[in-house]
Amino acid sequence: MDSSQYFSKAELQCKCGCEQAPMDSQFLMMLDELREKLNKPLRVSSGFRCPSHNSKVSGTGETGPHTTGMAIDLAVDRTFAYEVLKIAMSMGFTGIGVKQKGGGRFLHLDTITEGLRPTIWSY
Repeated sequence: MDSSQYFSKAELQCKCGCEQAPMDSQFLMMLDELREKLNKPLRVSSGFRCPSHNSKVSGTGETGPHTTGMAIDLAVDRTFAYEVLKIAMSMGFTGIGVKQKGGGRFLHLDTITEGLRPTIWSY
């Protein structure tokens, strides 16, 4: 993993225990810039996912956005989610997923440019 000013390898690595965290360097720079613009900490709920783990936790199977190192889920809600979303869209994040109902509220952000991007969806 390339270094980030605000996010540690432990925060970004796969949650399955394999400890992989090959995050894209451009994506990390955008995350750091997002954090700078918000001037508030961001809590990662999911960073990199190895293909095996992604197939267990996501309908995108072994090749979902999190397996590219260019996607993250941030645990944010309500007013803060709006702030994050507004800035992320202005910065050029291309995939935005929104879960703002019930427990486990988060925003998914990615910089993938192929397929259906740019797009926004809800969970």
